[in-house]
Amino acid sequence: MLSRGVASSGRRCHQALCLPLQLVYPNDFWLTDKEKSSICYLSFPDSHSGCLGDTQFSFRMRQCGGQRSPWHADDRHYNSRAPVALQREPAHYFGYVYFRQVKDSSVKRGYFQKSLVLVSRLPFVRLFQALLSLIAPEYFDKLAPCLEAVCSEIDQWPAPAPGQTLNLPVMGVVVQVHIPSRVDKSESSPPKQYDQENLLPAPVVLASVHELDLFRCFRPVLTHMQTLWELMLLGEPLLVLAPSPDVSSEMVLALTSCLQPLRFCCDFRPYFTIHDSEFKEFTTRTQAPPNVVLGVTNPFFIKTLQHWPHILRVGEPKMSGDLPKQVKLKKPSRLKTLDTKPGLYTAYTAHLHRDKALLKRLLKGVQKKRPSDVQSALLRRHLLELTQSFIIPLEHYMASLMPLQKSITPWKTPPQIQPFSQDDFLRSLEHAGPQLTCILKGDWLGLYRRFFKSPHFDGWYRQRHKEMALKLEALHLEAICEANIETWMKDKSEVEVVDLVLKLREKLVRAQGHQLPVKEATLQRAQLYIETVIGSLPKDLQAVLCPP
Repeated sequence: MLSRGVASSGRRCHQALCLPLQLVYPNDFWLTDKEKSSICYLSFPDSHSGCLGDTQFSFRMRQCGGQRSPWHADDRHYNSRAPVALQREPAHYFGYVYFRQVKDSSVKRGYFQKSLVLVSRLPFVRLFQALLSLIAPEYFDKLAPCLEAVCSEIDQWPAPAPGQTLNLPVMGVVVQVHIPSRVDKSESSPPKQYDQENLLPAPVVLASVHELDLFRCFRPVLTHMQTLWELMLLGEPLLVLAPSPDVSSEMVLALTSCLQPLRFCCDFRPYFTIHDSEFKEFTTRTQAPPNVVLGVTNPFFIKTLQHWPHILRVGEPKMSGDLPKQVKLKKPSRLKTLDTKPGLYTAYTAHLHRDKALLKRLLKGVQKKRPSDVQSALLRRHLLELTQSFIIPLEHYMASLMPLQKSITPWKTPPQIQPFSQDDFLRSLEHAGPQLTCILKGDWLGLYRRFFKSPHFDGWYRQRHKEMALKLEALHLEAICEANIETWMKDKSEVEVVDLVLKLREKLVRAQGHQLPVKEATLQRAQLYIETVIGSLPKDLQAVLCPP
């Protein structure tokens, strides 16, 4: 299965009470009371949104403590092949909501109000929204029997495999989608359609499991893209106040996607309410604002979080042919508790100059009525190249800290990775800086200095150091396997030989668990070495090392 879904329905509640979930599928999916309460509140727009008709949005909530079923036990294998932005979340759930509110005179309050919520650890927003758009209308008419049939179909879906194109049957429709892998090209393109002639009816092909319409999301803030990209890069706290949950969640998800292929290491909540269990944690004034991008619709947050350094207020989306009026950059002192006008309220000054050529291309596209997906591709490519230009010098410097392969010998502990020196790195930028791949001018050094203090540098460095340490261990294993084991054993004591067996076995287990990047031939040779070494020991030691 791609996801374990939670379907919930319940009447909207204006008091500080939460009605229980009416239906949960599958029945063995266990949630704590706190998680159930969070889902109830997050699955309905608050009273300020006034959403009529059908609305789709998403949220992200922290997983509470307690035992979990092992349905996500294959996380490591999937995550090792998936892009960092699409890996399963270990400590958070994503919720994908289809909410309907329509007038209904047969209901006491005069409105039919229901939500269908799909909960997953996977950030496949496009796929799950498409799935809900098929299921929810039927569910609102037929209720439980419809969900039972859908869950039975989803149970037959294959596990998500990065690099593969899956055909997913549901409710008489086949949804075809490509699951991206780390080796895919970064540029987005429609997935290849496989075996179309064998599929009846013809499949509904999704261009992406996760990519949003960036141009539509960023239409009112295009002139501030450089500032917003830097705020995301530096992990700055940002409050996004939107008129509805769909605008809020899409803006937050679009902002957090700006750093790809860099992992977004900060917390983010596409939709957040005052009833959330972490409300006090995020709104406290006794410490600095947390590194989180918070999407809200209740203007109460303007008053509660007016001490936050960056607040983005966006208005109702306008999808007319012309580019909408761009929100203005305003000082935080201009922030009003009530009736705050759209704008980016911040005292932050971008280190880099904005890309005027990009703005001209996008504006020209609007004038020529260029399709939104083409506009989004231009914007996504710009952000990707900007992030890559920033990260490449860091990658090159980090690679220089790796010990030379010739210094790795089979019978000695491998040399250590050299420490990261910020000063040495900054000096290297004169000849190997981002100016080699990016035309934007500005204070790159100042941006790097602030980046060093951010959660994203810490997350990037830890991950790269871990990968290099594993590579070092893999090279050491290869060096051992290429050496003459019998020559080494000639003058070694039994203790030294047994120690080698234990260390080789440990490396072999790690390598077989896909934690070490080694070839299959190396694994086979390591196993042969272990057997050879054990065979040279006395029978009693052989019995200890190889029990029957």
